[in-house]
Amino acid sequence: MHTLLNKLGSSQKQLLDHLGCTWVSVLLGLLGFNPFGHKNQIKEAEGGILFVDEAYRLIPMQKSDDKDYGLEALEEIMSVMDNGKVVVIFAGYTEPMKRVITSNEGFRRRVTKFFTFDDFITEDLAKILHMKMKNQTEGSLLYGFKLHPSCTVKTVANLIETEITEKQRKEMNGGLVDPLLGNARENLDLRLNFDCIDIDELVTITFEDLRSGIMLFSR
Repeated sequence: MHTLLNKLGSSQKQLLDHLGCTWVSVLLGLLGFNPFGHKNQIKEAEGGILFVDEAYRLIPMQKSDDKDYGLEALEEIMSVMDNGKVVVIFAGYTEPMKRVITSNEGFRRRVTKFFTFDDFITEDLAKILHMKMKNQTEGSLLYGFKLHPSCTVKTVANLIETEITEKQRKEMNGGLVDPLLGNARENLDLRLNFDCIDIDELVTITFEDLRSGIMLFSR
């Protein structure tokens, strides 16, 4: 998204900077628990993009008598949107985001562009799974692990199609990939013998591991 905006000339910078944050970091900054604070995050994003993921969590589903820090954080972000120094992207699921849009009169006035993305099809999810396995960072749960050759995009897509209900796929969408891989890794650990010394076997997630992983989180 930030690459597209850069091509459209939304920033004076040759390369549009992208600063991502979550609803949690925004709230922690507001409450003073973040050493940098959300205001500094906004300042840092000037000339580029502030990407707020899961923005709908800033607005609670039910009103309470307590101080609404989420709404306060949202208003703080909106206060810097008018000067044009920051491009803000609020991301989240369609229905919960409607709650954010209607929560503040100034929000709809400032946020004028809406993009709705279709849910991932099973082939997309299988491709995401492969990409995550190929791009593991050091220190991550799956760093150094690999998929068995039998776990092709086609076979994984078919597994997701047959073993995960449409309702589950719609609710989790791309979010199902991480728990699936985590559970598959857990299954690999459980099925290996303690005396196993085959390095390749120790780090290879099989098709059956993926199947067992799906069974764990779809119960």
